[in-house]
Amino acid sequence: MASRPEPRVQIDLHVRVWGMGADGHPFFQNAHARNISNHGALLSGMEHELTPGDVIGVQYEEKKARFRVIWVIDAGPLQKIQAGVQIVDGQECPWPKEIAASEVPAPAASSSPQNKRRFVRHKLSFSLELQDERSMGVHMQTSATDIGGRGCYVETIMPLAVGTPLKVNFWIESEKVSTTGMVRASDPGVGMGIEFTGLSLADQERLQHHLDKLDPGHFTSHLGPK
Repeated sequence: MASRPEPRVQIDLHVRVWGMGADGHPFFQNAHARNISNHGALLSGMEHELTPGDVIGVQYEEKKARFRVIWVIDAGPLQKIQAGVQIVDGQECPWPKEIAASEVPAPAASSSPQNKRRFVRHKLSFSLELQDERSMGVHMQTSATDIGGRGCYVETIMPLAVGTPLKVNFWIESEKVSTTGMVRASDPGVGMGIEFTGLSLADQERLQHHLDKLDPGHFTSHLGPK
């Protein structure tokens, strides 16, 4: 089964970037690193054209590393050029403290330990049909790669904007389930997080039970030994 790439940390780090632009001239500039992980990041605010495959340098505080450009998009006048980058083999991650800090679970006042356990996320491929309710355009056939009873994450280069209302269809065994959803996170070039806003608690639990059966090993590892 396909799985979502390693979790990324939503953060805004000020970094220095240098390399050779698509015009053949060297550059050195400030930028922002977002959606960081141990092996990559989303760079925003780039002022120089890049090409997939280029190798650039990135410095955060005192740490430097070389990254390979995976994709490039023009995100408009505010974000300028955005690039998805992956660390070159043999290089050390320049932001390990920020990654480690994100792994400490934050307490949630509205969610009991029992509910957290009940709605664990599964990293598996789960077919979905999405439709933007505002435009009622063509249905998007896709797959979630990180899903639980309350919502999912869908990988896409061009995610919908935060707040976009959706119609969501999926199957639980032989039953087609139709509900509403809302885009809660939008990561350009990476994907989007969707909350299942139309599912009752009973339907959330039924979906979770179905996912637990599809991915029993993951569920058991979260519950621990009986």
